[in-house]
Amino acid sequence: MSPRSCSSTAGITLLELLFVLAIISTLVALAQTGYSSYRNTVAIAQAISDIESISSAINHGTLTEGLPPPPTLASIGMDGMLDPWGNPYQYINHSLAPKGQWRKDRFIVPINSDYDLYSMGPDGESVAPLTAKASQDDIIRANDGAYVGPASGY
Repeated sequence: MSPRSCSSTAGITLLELLFVLAIISTLVALAQTGYSSYRNTVAIAQAISDIESISSAINHGTLTEGLPPPPTLASIGMDGMLDPWGNPYQYINHSLAPKGQWRKDRFIVPINSDYDLYSMGPDGESVAPLTAKASQDDIIRANDGAYVGPASGY
């Protein structure tokens, strides 16, 4: 054998290794973004489901028994429920709270006539007008329950 054939290299160069690492990093970043988006979609769906369940429990007493909406969620045993982001669901009975606390749309019109029920969303912050930045990620009940979803989509 000639010395030349014995010394042939079968390894990879540093440039090839860096190229492979760049591809892997890109794939990991794409997967992480997709997973984060999926988790957010699941959390929103869970909050919508919870709000519909709480609203159903409230409406059971108001529709079947002719009772007014309860003063608090504790009255119906649902005060301990947390949204997917670890915050308690917010409930405002319109017959007990001042109009300044009621949730309002972009025309400053109340979004419900009976009570407000919502999650403060991922940021855990909220104010009465839905147009405020702190309220855009909230999951709300609006139109007396005809709409349940993100405030940004209302």
